[in-house]
Amino acid sequence: MGRDRQTHGGIFTAPMDHNYRNGPQGNNGAKGQRGGRPGFAPSYKPSEPEPLPLREDAASRIFAFVDDLFFLAKIQETARKLNVKVEFVKTDKDLMDRMKENGDGKPSLIIFDLNNANAKPLTLIPKLKSKLKKETSIIGFLSHVQGDLKQKAHEVGCDMVLPRSAFSQNLPQLLRRHGAPEEVSGD
Repeated sequence: MGRDRQTHGGIFTAPMDHNYRNGPQGNNGAKGQRGGRPGFAPSYKPSEPEPLPLREDAASRIFAFVDDLFFLAKIQETARKLNVKVEFVKTDKDLMDRMKENGDGKPSLIIFDLNNANAKPLTLIPKLKSKLKKETSIIGFLSHVQGDLKQKAHEVGCDMVLPRSAFSQNLPQLLRRHGAPEEVSGD
C-alpha cells in the first residue's frame, strides 16, 4: 500500500518540509529573505546617535538620583559613548552643592529612579520643580506595573515617567538632547 499519510495511534502526521533550509543563505531562510526565520521580518538595529563634541570644562547639565547598579552602569556607559557628562547624586544637598560648583547654569535634566528610597523622589521632586522652574526637565523611571507610583510622580511634578524598558531604549536620545551645550547667541 502506497500511502502518503502516516498515522500513529490514530493521529495524522504529515511529512516535514525542510526546503527552507536549502536556500542560498544556508539555514537562514527562504530565497530573497535577509536572514532570520521564514515568514518573519528581518530585525534592524536602531542606529546610535552621534557623540557630542566633548569639552572638558563643560558644566554638568544632567544629574541622576540612581543607585540601582544596573541602571547606574547603563547610564554611565551610554553617557561615555555620547561624550555627555552625567553626575550621580544621592541627596538634594549633593545636587545643590554640585550646581553651585557649576556656576549659575541650571541642570537641563534630572533623572530619578522612582524606586530609590534613599532619594525620597516624591518629596524631592516638588522642591526641585519650584526651585528650578521650567529650565529643568525631570524624568523618572519605574517598573511598568507601578501605576500608582507613576500617577503620584506626575502629580508632584515629574515631567515624564517611563517604564524601565522605555527608559533604557530612549536613554541615548534623552542624554543627547539634554547633554548638548547651550547655544550662546552672539549679540
